[in-house]
Amino acid sequence: MEGQDEVSAREQHFHSQVRESTICFLLFAVLYIVSYFIIRRYKRKSDEQEDEDAIVNRISLFLSTFTLAVSAGAVLLLPFSIISNEILLSFPQNYYIQWLNGSLIHGLWNLASLFSNLCLFVLMPFAFFFLESEGFAGLKKGIRARILETLVMLVLLALLILGIVWVASALVDKDAASMESLYDLWEFYLPYLYSCISLMGCLLLLLCTPVGLSRMFTVMGQLLVKPTILEDLDEQIYIITLEEEALQRRLNGLSSSVEYNIMELEQELENVKTLKTKLERRKKASAWERNLVYPAVMVLLLIETSISVLLVACNILCLLVDETAMPKGTRGPGIGNASLSAFGFVGAALEIILIFYLMVSSVVGFYSLRLFGSFIPKKGDTTMTKIIGNCVSILVLSSALPVMSRTLGITRFDLLGDFGRFNWLGNFYIVLSYNLLFAIVTTLCLVRKFTSAVREELFKALGLHKLHLSDTSRDSETSKPSANGHHKAL
Repeated sequence: MEGQDEVSAREQHFHSQVRESTICFLLFAVLYIVSYFIIRRYKRKSDEQEDEDAIVNRISLFLSTFTLAVSAGAVLLLPFSIISNEILLSFPQNYYIQWLNGSLIHGLWNLASLFSNLCLFVLMPFAFFFLESEGFAGLKKGIRARILETLVMLVLLALLILGIVWVASALVDKDAASMESLYDLWEFYLPYLYSCISLMGCLLLLLCTPVGLSRMFTVMGQLLVKPTILEDLDEQIYIITLEEEALQRRLNGLSSSVEYNIMELEQELENVKTLKTKLERRKKASAWERNLVYPAVMVLLLIETSISVLLVACNILCLLVDETAMPKGTRGPGIGNASLSAFGFVGAALEIILIFYLMVSSVVGFYSLRLFGSFIPKKGDTTMTKIIGNCVSILVLSSALPVMSRTLGITRFDLLGDFGRFNWLGNFYIVLSYNLLFAIVTTLCLVRKFTSAVREELFKALGLHKLHLSDTSRDSETSKPSANGHHKAL
């Protein structure tokens, strides 16, 4: 009987492993297909030739798609775990959700950590160097020569990073045991290096997310139709039409030798046509879309941002009085044993919404920074080098999202796999400083956003607007037409 029980247990373990592997493969296949269509939408069409460069571009495209799929999986990892915990808690004995268990969740976290390391340290550097390689001088040109050069560059890069991390570890921790442990490549070096990358990603999120939270109001205002209060859209469309005709006449009257003026007028004409299209869209919009959707979305954004700041403030208080609030504190009851929120399923749904909101805000804030403004992809006109840079940036942000969400107290779900082994998560001062900086910077960004118009009017009243003391001129809104639809020149 014992032998039969042992065989039955092995069969069950085998079937569970096959089932979990199949589920992981299907989930990743869906993410890969979606990522492929997203990259194809932005990839430059002129790169599609049938030669050696085309093969290199195709390989780089597949590697970038794999990286973007891993990034999407890292974003969905924490929300999927939270909703799975609530489902298992609500339906513990349901036959149709037997596949959803703690083993599957732990496996997904381990795979996300493994693939993130693989993409960050191997695939993306390989794709970049492979794209830029030409082959060593004296060797026959071709794919093999480019692969050889790429592998040599990867080895040199690995040695460089290994030396930097080894020296940094020796400076931070002078214990001989810690320096010797760096010789263990798999057990210590890669997790330690990924911990450093995760810390850098969290610091990048700390910079991008507050900026994105304030920029979300501007972005949504550009996407939605604003209410027409004390505005005459017909008059604005008439004025813009006259300006378009005037620019067209000036453009037709210029000779082809004046290239600079022609390019400047063409750009101005394109801006006028874009503004005219927006005004016509506002005119065609229904009253419900103008007067209900826009205020509702703005109020919803304000509520989500306020809840995020309040949760961070509560987490700061919990950190001061309860050591279990640390991200690397005591382990919870496990998946499917207890709800992570005091409000049950509603609280879990709110946590998921806030996590997605923070991720979208961080991406918006990332592309709003001047340093990364050139990374913005353009539809059908983005080079593979820029696509690789975007994929690496999104991977760093998405990999740090679960860590940031747990550090800020947005969720109480324990970090699994290598995500919960980062040493800096157990440092009280780092975690507390991170929460304080996030709350302060987010509040300052929101105050600056909502008081920009008042500050601009005060500067104008005091005659200080010529000194450019206000930052509002840098905002993208000022480069666009004013709220009444007129250009500044008009």
